[in-house]
This record gives sequence, structure tokens and C-alpha cells, in this order.
Amino acid sequence: MSQAATPEFSRLVSLRQITGKPVFLEADESERAALARRFAITEVCSLTAEISLDRNGDRVAAEGRLEAHIVQPCAVSGEDFPVHIEEDIALRFVPEGSIDPALQEGEEIEIELGASDLDEIEYTGETFDLGEAVAQGLALAIDPYAEGPEADAAREKAGIKADDAPSGPLADALGAALKRN
Repeated sequence: MSQAATPEFSRLVSLRQITGKPVFLEADESERAALARRFAITEVCSLTAEISLDRNGDRVAAEGRLEAHIVQPCAVSGEDFPVHIEEDIALRFVPEGSIDPALQEGEEIEIELGASDLDEIEYTGETFDLGEAVAQGLALAIDPYAEGPEADAAREKAGIKADDAPSGPLADALGAALKRN
């Protein structure tokens, strides 16, 4: 079995390093460029996160906030536009093998999550990758259908009506009746 490539924004944290003080992460230029390629966006201009780690044995709760400035293409016009992202992070790092095996095998089961349930990320050995967890949080926060300021103009130019505009035979008849008045 081949070993996975190092993530673009890797920040390994040893269990022994956890002091109770918040951890500040910031992606450098090459990391931001690699993340932009990974997420198929134009640019990650900045990515920072401040995360508090709370260790309970070999489980570590991570809570904090990420902030990013990105440039992504509009889902309608394709033109690039800037987006500011602020996202809360709440997850738990757990030792490999501690997540229910049924969940790992893709077996269909139904689970109800409560407000206090956190996403769990497994780690091996004495370290976990906090940077990759932040990168995954950013990936989930990027809206793949985001519309830039020129979206309506691009729709109009292409002859595409807005989804909320009335359509169909009744709407056409009503529109014709209104034009006569």
C-alpha cells in the first residue's frame, strides 16, 4: 500500500504539544496556491485559523474559526470575483480504529447527531494534522454555485430567465394581458 501525499497545508500537532493555548495557523503563498488548485478556484489570497485544543486522553477536541479570502469563478458567468469566508470549526481527533467500523465500511446505517456531536477525524500515532482539518473546513465552506456580480447580466445575455420568474402558459397569458393594458 502506497503512502498518501503530504497535504498542501499540513500542520502536524503532537499530543504532547497541547498546552491549552490557542493554535494560530496561516497558509503561506505556495500552500495557498496548492489549495486553490485542489479546490478548483482561482486563488486563495489568505487563509488563517485560530483553534483551541482540549485534550481528553487520546481524544482532542478542536474548536475555533477559520478566515479566508478567495477568488472563485461565478457559477453563471465564469468571471472571477472575491469571496470572504468566516467559518466556525468544531471537530474531534480520535485514534485510528475508534470510529465505529460500520461507518468506515460504507454500510448504510442511520445515526442521529445531536448539537454536541462533533465530526471525528482519525489519526495514527502521537500526531494529527490540524492544517489538513482547516483545509477541509475551507473546502466545505466554498459555495460551488456562488454567483458573482455579473451573474444576472450573463443570464439575460444568454436568454435565461430567473428561477423565481413566473413561467408556463398561465404566466405567458397573464403577461400578454398585462401588456395590452
